[in-house]
Amino acid sequence: MSRRASAGGEVGPVLQRPMVDVRTVYQLDRKLGSGQFGTTYLCTERATGLRGQPNVVEFKGAYEDNESVHLVMEFCSGGELFDRITAKGSYSERQAAAVFRDIITVVHVCHFMGVIHRDLKPENFLLASSADDAPLKAIDFGLSVFIEEGKVYKDIVGSAYYVAPEVLQRNYGKEADVWSAGVILYILLCGTPPFWAEHRWLKEGGASDRPIDSAVLSRMKQFKAMNKLKQLALKVIAENLSPEEIKGLKQMFNNMDTDKSGTITVEELKVGLTKLGSKITEAEVQKLMEAVDVDKSGSIDYSEFLAAMINKHKLEKEEDLLRAFQHFDKDNSGYITRDELEQAMEEYGMSDEANIKQVLDEVDKDKDGRIDYEEFVEMMRKGIQT
Repeated sequence: MSRRASAGGEVGPVLQRPMVDVRTVYQLDRKLGSGQFGTTYLCTERATGLRGQPNVVEFKGAYEDNESVHLVMEFCSGGELFDRITAKGSYSERQAAAVFRDIITVVHVCHFMGVIHRDLKPENFLLASSADDAPLKAIDFGLSVFIEEGKVYKDIVGSAYYVAPEVLQRNYGKEADVWSAGVILYILLCGTPPFWAEHRWLKEGGASDRPIDSAVLSRMKQFKAMNKLKQLALKVIAENLSPEEIKGLKQMFNNMDTDKSGTITVEELKVGLTKLGSKITEAEVQKLMEAVDVDKSGSIDYSEFLAAMINKHKLEKEEDLLRAFQHFDKDNSGYITRDELEQAMEEYGMSDEANIKQVLDEVDKDKDGRIDYEEFVEMMRKGIQT
C-alpha cells in the first residue's frame, strides 16, 4: 500500500473517482501478508471501527491514490479454515456439521442472490476469531459470476481438489458450488482430500463391525414402537397413496418379495434386511414381522410394508390425515370414540383392553375418553422419520 498522499481531488484512472489518501479514513497497523497482486494490512476505521456480516467478509470500500488501489474489508483474526484444519487434523462430526452449516449458508445466499462463487475451498473461508466456534466468513469472489437463466457455463475455473467434474467438462451451473462444498466437508471429517486417501474402509478388515441399521430396519423398528391406532392409520394412508408418492418403495418391496407371492415372509424379511446391511437375530426378525403384519396373516403384504415405510413428508397432506381420521370416525361426529376405536381394532385382533388403554392414554390429551382431530394429527406427526 502506498505511503504517499494523493493529489487532492484528482480523478483516479482505475476507479474513476476522486483520489483519496486512505490513511485519512483508516489507521494502518501491521502488515498481514503479501500476494501476487497486493499487500494486506490490518487497519481500523477511524470513525466507527469495523463490523462484519454473518458468513461473508464485509467489503467496506475502495480508495485510490497516486500509486495504489486500496480495498478495505472486514478483519477476521482467526485465519484461514485451511490452517485450522491443518492444526486440528480432522473435525468431529458435530464440529464439522457446525462449520459446514456456515459453508452451506454461503452457498445458499450466493445462489439466492444470483451468484455462483466458483472457487469454494478452505483457503477462501476465514474464521472471525481464534475461538473454536468462531463463525466462518467467505472471501475471494474474484471468480464468481452472475447466474443467467438458461446459460451453461464453460470456463474452467476453481482449484484442482475442489472443482466439480462438470466444470472440467465445460458444462456446468450453480450446482458446481455444491460439489466444492461437499469436498470441504470430506476434508473436515477426514483431514485429507477425498482423492488422496487409501479409502482403507474398503479393505478387508478395514470397516467397523458395528451394525448400521438400514432405513428399512429403522422404520420397521419405529413402526413396532407405535400404538395400534397409529399403525392402523398409517395402513389406511398407505392404501390411498398415489404411485408417484410411493415411487421406489414398490421396487424395494419387490426386491424383498423374492418368490413374487405379493407378501414378504419371515425368511424373506431376514434375507432382505441382511442384504441391506443389517445384522439382526431370528428373534428380532420375528418381532418385527409381528409388528408390521397388522392383519396377523403371517406375512407382510404391500400395504403393511408401505405403512411401515411412510416418512414424515407423506404426513404433511391434510387430506390424507383427514381421510384416515374419518375412516375411524364412523358416525362423523368429529371424534373417535372408545367404541369406534374398539371396533376398528377388533378387525385386526387388537381390541384387548391393554391396547385400547395404551392408545387413549397416549393420544387423548384432554382425557375426555375420545380422540378429536387435533389429537389424532398430533399423534400421527409425532416421531416419524424424515
